[in-house]
Amino acid sequence: MVNFDQAPQRTGTRSVKWDLLKSIYGSEEVLPMWVADMDIAVPDSVKNALVDRAEHGIFGYTVTDKAISDSVISWLERRHGWKIKPSWLLYSPGVITSLHMAVQVLTEANDKIMIQTPVYPPFYDLVEMHDRQLVKCPLKLKEGRYEVDFDAFETSLSQGVKALILCNPHNPVGRVWTEEELRKIGQLCLKHNVLIFSDEIHADVVYPGHTHVPIASLSDEINQITITCMSPTKSFNLAGLQVSYLITPDKHKREKIDHFFHKQGIKMINTMGITALEAAYNEGDDWLEQLLRLLDGNRQLVEKAFDNRDEINVIPAEGTYLIWLDCRSLNMSQEELKRFMQEDAKVGLNDGASFGKDGEGFMRINIACPRATVEEGLNRILSALDARKK
Repeated sequence: MVNFDQAPQRTGTRSVKWDLLKSIYGSEEVLPMWVADMDIAVPDSVKNALVDRAEHGIFGYTVTDKAISDSVISWLERRHGWKIKPSWLLYSPGVITSLHMAVQVLTEANDKIMIQTPVYPPFYDLVEMHDRQLVKCPLKLKEGRYEVDFDAFETSLSQGVKALILCNPHNPVGRVWTEEELRKIGQLCLKHNVLIFSDEIHADVVYPGHTHVPIASLSDEINQITITCMSPTKSFNLAGLQVSYLITPDKHKREKIDHFFHKQGIKMINTMGITALEAAYNEGDDWLEQLLRLLDGNRQLVEKAFDNRDEINVIPAEGTYLIWLDCRSLNMSQEELKRFMQEDAKVGLNDGASFGKDGEGFMRINIACPRATVEEGLNRILSALDARKK
């Protein structure tokens, strides 16, 4: 059994989450529960592989060979039932890097690109930084669960949208889109000749009763219009090692993206990232299963903490280790809500408004940490809520 009870000390490691507390929140007393990495050590198999590689002492030019591709292919088939070919793979420093490349290469200036809001903040930059037109199609919050408004979705697509940036599992609302929903999304994109850029970085973090389905796996036709972006970084806490991959069977699209990577001087992945990916995918299944049990327990802890409270409603997460908190019943402005969490509760959460206008009145909390940390964060919020009533 893996011991997830003790978090390694991260202060002094140049951690964004822990070493920037003063500059971001103005106080080092704030408990950081925001940026999407984990306060959990990587599997021993990954650590040992990195140590062995470090002890070799030479870190020259490194290739992604057949062994690496085999690790990815095996992982996707084993974990997600998706059989891909080695020729479909490209490697990249990160999913967002890949999406930036896909937007620049496969769309043109002034093209319309659609996102489903509220959504991961860099999605906005992916569109606007490259002089594309942003089309926002808000998700519907219905009885505590977000859904795709398919009437609005098709209406938007029919107005000349060239590409959809899909987030599955969805960050921040925690939906794991069902096969039926994904099939409908794919069919509508085929109907309106829309490319799909699918961010599936959270694919491995899915809770009981839900199954991640790669949208490209649904049919050959949907696969041909999809660029799937995945990585072991969320699943195994490897974000700082900068390793990810793209999957597309369309040779023309793949070659255009690969050529653009080379134009930007991105010709290889860092040695330690490759090493960690291989170890994680070849030997990390058991560790991941134990992690998912911890995260599921943490998720339930958050839901139970607010069961009998009317100030904050928890949007039940089906996937990711990020929980979306509906704080609208507090009747605070967004600035008041941020100040309440930061100064009164002394917890550092993600500002819901950073995910778009549809995120106003919400906050996002990261539960990828020891159970005691989640309990401490919840106690701080509940105590601040109680103090507010007095």
